[in-house]
Amino acid sequence: MAHIDFISDIHKKTKRDYLARVNEIPKAQAAAVAKNFGQEYWDGDRKFGYGGFKYDGRWRTVAQKLANHYQLKSGQKVLDVGCGKAFLLYDLMQCVPGLEVYGMDISQYAIDNAKDEVRPFLKLANANFLPYKDHFFDLVISINTLHNLRCCDLEKALKEIQRVGKTNKYLVVESYRNEEEKVNLLYWQLTCESFYAPEEWQWWFSHCNYTGDHSFIYFE
Repeated sequence: MAHIDFISDIHKKTKRDYLARVNEIPKAQAAAVAKNFGQEYWDGDRKFGYGGFKYDGRWRTVAQKLANHYQLKSGQKVLDVGCGKAFLLYDLMQCVPGLEVYGMDISQYAIDNAKDEVRPFLKLANANFLPYKDHFFDLVISINTLHNLRCCDLEKALKEIQRVGKTNKYLVVESYRNEEEKVNLLYWQLTCESFYAPEEWQWWFSHCNYTGDHSFIYFE
């Protein structure tokens, strides 16, 4: 299991006003809307989520890094747990022609608004029960999803990722290294249920026998 950063460059490009996030609308109200993971979360006002999650090619560099690092080839199978609109899966298809992609998410809206080329490969499902056979995938990824699960479901999800994957797995979760980053995370997040310091995430990985790679994003 290794720490590998494929995503922080994208994460850091977003400018965040943490105080505005908690002052423009009661945070509990915004979180209640966001946790429906519907139109308002993906394509509504920024205070409820992404503020418009459109394909712009930004995930292409991440897809290429994943393809290179894990030496993905035509005919191999990749699963994205919490794929959202599956833009990363689409870009993986472009980077590795012939790659078999699979995605699952709890948001029907996200699946319905995925790109046409990838939508047939997506399922409505929960991360704590993945409807796939043991050791079915050559690579399992989960980007900024697992921190949305409560402890009981987080444990199940990590074990499910371990079950359906072969050797290669890669996940990204939110974390903090100091009190400032912890406060920023709490100010900015809308859907988090599990937010831990890196050492605590490492405990979770060990506890669930997760053997894949990982990375953290921080709100600096």
